[in-house]
Amino acid sequence: MKASLKIGISGVRGIVGESFTPQIAAKFAQALGTFVGGGDIFVGRDTRPSGPMIEWAVLAGLLSVGCKPVLLGVMPTPSLLFQVRHRGARGGIVITASHNGGQWNALKFVDRRGMFFDTVHAEELFDIYHQQDFPMVAEGDLRRVAKVEDAIESHFDRILTYVDAEAIRKRRFRLAVDCCNGVGGVYTPRFLHEHLHCQVTPLFAEPTGVFEREPEPLAEHLGRLCETIKNGEYDIGFAQDPDGDRLAVVDEQGRAIGEQITVALAVKAILALHGKGPVAANLSSGKSIERVVEKEGCPLIRTRTGEVHVTEAILRAGAVAGGEHTGGIIIPAIHPCRDSYGGMAVILEYMAHTGRSVSDLCRDIPTYALIKERVPITADRAPRILRRIRRAYQHEKLIFLDGVYVDFGDRWVHVRRSNTEPVLRVIAEAPTNTESQQLIDDVHQIIATESP
Repeated sequence: MKASLKIGISGVRGIVGESFTPQIAAKFAQALGTFVGGGDIFVGRDTRPSGPMIEWAVLAGLLSVGCKPVLLGVMPTPSLLFQVRHRGARGGIVITASHNGGQWNALKFVDRRGMFFDTVHAEELFDIYHQQDFPMVAEGDLRRVAKVEDAIESHFDRILTYVDAEAIRKRRFRLAVDCCNGVGGVYTPRFLHEHLHCQVTPLFAEPTGVFEREPEPLAEHLGRLCETIKNGEYDIGFAQDPDGDRLAVVDEQGRAIGEQITVALAVKAILALHGKGPVAANLSSGKSIERVVEKEGCPLIRTRTGEVHVTEAILRAGAVAGGEHTGGIIIPAIHPCRDSYGGMAVILEYMAHTGRSVSDLCRDIPTYALIKERVPITADRAPRILRRIRRAYQHEKLIFLDGVYVDFGDRWVHVRRSNTEPVLRVIAEAPTNTESQQLIDDVHQIIATESP
């Protein structure tokens, strides 16, 4: 298999036409159908131009092993996950490479709970794939493809019963939303305007899948949204990734508050308006959420990176909220998954109930300087580098839950292998940008001493 194909807890993803092909997609669909033993499998996708091609390959693979594919079409990832559980399907496949560039696509595998496969089930699925021994059905046993129209409404209804929708509607919030030419272009203005009565200015809202900005909604990629908000006519700005599970926030002054503060703000809103309880977040989620949860007197459970690790921790602890440092807000009372729509709703609800602006609310959240970097790396070098980093910091407080996490008290650095790309992710957070950069530079120096 070509190097760009990534198989792991986040599913299987690669560069279309190079490592990720219709043939591979069909075989993974056959593996999933074999794993679940037939039945209804929900299939949805984002707006990438390669999506229809991969969708047909997935349908063929599922049909060939006796499954009944249920086609949802272009659909936010959290909405498909919700539908799997809501309608009692045997599982699902989401066709999306999420925050990756347009040349990538991927399959994400969903269990009957409407959650992504955990490590054990993913390994079993991949074993089936590698064995390539699928129980093909005869022509007379082939199922028909079914379709569900407007499946998203039940997901939206669940959100609207969770938040105080009427309080939001009364405020008539003015907002701009950057949909990244993804699924948000189909659904987000409708959700915010028709259901929450906001005045919406959509940006990058043509669902072409041709991304006019980098698809990961980081602060540095949201220039047009920030410029739009700066004219003083808006209460808030939102930005999504192509499949609608990640959320970024821009305040009323046109400043992107950052993914860490976005998650911390949503968690603060949930604890203030919907009751206190445990919160789960991955290691890289930083000190801001830690301080918010501590101030509310609630326990914070740290997990490995990967949505499924956070959601499993939420279910074990009965947590009321969770999050990932990438802007992934998880509200289990809606559905245990990253959900930009639920995140938008709780933040608007918090603004409606407090009467405060985004910038004012963010003043209650301690801020730190965070720097993220990606270091391209081959699979064989990564373990050696992680061992070297571990030795270099052996006298500090170390956590090996996910790569190497070094905790210095008021600052930290985290080095781990990516679940989605052939890179090491290096994340550092400290009171100042200079101190964060120094942590990053120290890691680069350690990496440089490891021979290729």
